[in-house]
Amino acid sequence: MKTALLDTLRGIVGSAHVHTADSEDLTPYEQDWRKRTRGHALAVVLPASTAEVAAVVRACAAAQVAVVPQGGNTGMVVGATPDTSGTQVVLRTTRMQHIRAIDAGNLTVTVEAGCVLQTLQDACAEAGFLFPLSLGSEGSCTIGGNLSTNAGGTQVVRYGNTRELCLGLEVVTPQGEVWSNLTGLRKDNTGYDLRHLLIGAEGTLGIITAATLKLSPLPAVQLTAFAAVYSLQSAVELLTLAHRHLHAGLTGFEVMGRFALSLVQKHFPQQRIPFIDTLDETAAPYFVVLENSDLESATHARERFEALLGQAIEEGCVLDAVVAENVAQAHALWHIRESIPLAQAQEGLNLKHDISLPISSIPDFVEEALPALHAACPGVRLVNYGHLGDGNLHFNVQAPVDANAEAFLRDMEEPIAHVVYELVKARGGSISAEHGIGSLKRDKLVEYKDPVMLSTMRAIKQALDPLGLMNPGKMV
Repeated sequence: MKTALLDTLRGIVGSAHVHTADSEDLTPYEQDWRKRTRGHALAVVLPASTAEVAAVVRACAAAQVAVVPQGGNTGMVVGATPDTSGTQVVLRTTRMQHIRAIDAGNLTVTVEAGCVLQTLQDACAEAGFLFPLSLGSEGSCTIGGNLSTNAGGTQVVRYGNTRELCLGLEVVTPQGEVWSNLTGLRKDNTGYDLRHLLIGAEGTLGIITAATLKLSPLPAVQLTAFAAVYSLQSAVELLTLAHRHLHAGLTGFEVMGRFALSLVQKHFPQQRIPFIDTLDETAAPYFVVLENSDLESATHARERFEALLGQAIEEGCVLDAVVAENVAQAHALWHIRESIPLAQAQEGLNLKHDISLPISSIPDFVEEALPALHAACPGVRLVNYGHLGDGNLHFNVQAPVDANAEAFLRDMEEPIAHVVYELVKARGGSISAEHGIGSLKRDKLVEYKDPVMLSTMRAIKQALDPLGLMNPGKMV
């Protein structure tokens, strides 16, 4: 049966686009981005069209072989990795890269799932529009993956998650049928919105092959500031002021703990980080990058931006701030924030917690979590940073200095996660803000998801994928 299925798949997509371990190294497809897990696939198949995806899924369903959808494989929760059985087919969408249409009148773009996010951003900008989804992995992540995980990023505070940017989908069902709703309608009140079932489903209910997405006008001006704040509470107060001054113009609001920035300073010393050497830790334990995008004149926008920062200094929530004078300086300030995950990886293996909380409760959460973490594991180092504007912290924990990182990961992952997630639960937060569940947090979902919600999710999975062949072992 294995040989027959492989022959069928080669007939659908061409022999050059069916990869097996017999002839090549499949590590790039079988290992997750964080290198935490390595699976073993029967084959990696790269279809070039929706029709080919549907045919591959039908062939696998007939053979009762599971399919693992995969885009750029940049996920953080082992959601696109095959298991170790050697029986699953990885369906990689990266040959499906076409931007099918940009509709200027409807302010939409229709794009295939394998298109790289940055490629889409650039094409839309060239046409005079903004596609606002922005992630650290935008040079390699794909639109299908962004939708399947409901990706967030740095501009959620204004534009929302990927879900809010999507008007329609084209999807291959677990049975290999195609349903398409790429009309770009903003109002369509004709029954269940199946689009929202597929967005964030991590490929467990079907395979997204294309989408119609919202566009926005290109801003006339983008202003970026880097501010040193007295505390995390001060950062929240600055956010409140920013909303009051900038209204919808507030595009991004990122917070960074001093230790997170010290890792950037250590591993990327060529980067200049404002204030980190001139203000001591007790005065400035946190820093903020904030961005204002506006359609009005640059002069007026800058006046409002600087008035915001002036009032923040006057009211005692900001020690000092610098505003980028040009695009290059703005990119340099954002690059500091975007370098934190890379610097943390350079420092060694770490425990990642992608959590969300009501913004107002974040300072108290962190104040309570720090002593609890040190009690669970003395000497741990907190790499705390993230999208404060939408309540999402990347509350990561680095091993103590000179500790064996692999042993730390093995022995402390569960007790540290318990500390963090119990405190998140107590404040009505979520154990996954934007990274998803995958297989890494699947067991945690049982502990922290409402049981009625979880049973409803399982019922939906059973109804749409009764054979359980679509990305099994992930999420539910």
